[in-house]
Amino acid sequence: MQQVLNKPIIGITCGDVNGIGIEIIIKALSNAAVLQMCTPVIFASNKVINFYRKMVGDVQFSFTPIKDLERLQPGQINLLNCWEDEVTITPGELNDVGGKYALLSLQKGVEALHEGGIDALVTAPIHKKNIFSDEFPYTGHTPFLKAYFGAPDVAMFMVADNMRVGLLTEHVPVNEIAKHITVDAIVSKLRILNESLQQDFAIPKPKIAVLGLNPHAGDEGLIGEEEQQIIKPAIQKVKDKILAFGPYSSDAFFARGMYQQFDAVLALYHDQGLIPFKSMATGTSMNYTAGLTAVRTSPDHGTAFDIAGKNMADEQPFLMALFGAIDVARNRSDYFNDRKNPLRKMSAKVLANAVDERIDE
Repeated sequence: MQQVLNKPIIGITCGDVNGIGIEIIIKALSNAAVLQMCTPVIFASNKVINFYRKMVGDVQFSFTPIKDLERLQPGQINLLNCWEDEVTITPGELNDVGGKYALLSLQKGVEALHEGGIDALVTAPIHKKNIFSDEFPYTGHTPFLKAYFGAPDVAMFMVADNMRVGLLTEHVPVNEIAKHITVDAIVSKLRILNESLQQDFAIPKPKIAVLGLNPHAGDEGLIGEEEQQIIKPAIQKVKDKILAFGPYSSDAFFARGMYQQFDAVLALYHDQGLIPFKSMATGTSMNYTAGLTAVRTSPDHGTAFDIAGKNMADEQPFLMALFGAIDVARNRSDYFNDRKNPLRKMSAKVLANAVDERIDE
């Protein structure tokens, strides 16, 4: 990882230029705590940033344009220009312009992440319809990152103060969900979540709950057979290495607060996990891509075209994603450093005793 003065370098993509992405970036980076904790790099253009800077108004925000990451300025907000085009910005409109420049920003940011020029990437919201193309044939950030990094599998992981929810399937039509639920798929996601909880969230022995697919988790096969034939065998398959439990009926699981007993929950489909998460998560929350060799987070909302350009967007979710990226980058660095040098695991007292014993011999 590249770091400047021991502060992680955090890349930031601008998202759809007609959405709220740049507004919340400006507001978030106006927080004085940001530069104390990291060196931010925005992937966008001077003109687009200045357009929204004027709209936001009275905030303490300034930036330093750079042409490449070799010219990074510590202690300042850096802006790496990704295009020189004259862009017509129309806040709140869904059009090709928003998708085109969102993709340019994303490509530059992910390239820097892949090459190690930045320590983590925070992505502002894109709109799936106007960014989808032959150049970007993906349903969102997560599958794109999986393909770019060549990861065997990744997991969309929603993280808040009081709960973490990973998804087995993401943007899949409801009538196709069941065919994506396999033993191998569940085992893969459980391994990803378990590893991420250990190395990214510093939880040595995480406990993971797995939800059922059918009402009442199938009622022992009376209401569907996936629980008996797929989900339970998958949990059994990993029991020697992962503390996974279930399957649980999702309604009772959340209504009774059972999620509080676990470090993470594996939901089988999008709404099964995100409805309770967005209803019950406390504080601000973020979307994290688990399973990558790099760190990527994003706020847990979309482009919000209905309020774009009105200076109404709340930057707190973006700040959560930014500070979350810093925490994960540091946790991951500590995790791997500890394993490179096992002596770091030993307390100063143990080391001192070991030295004393050697002297006495």
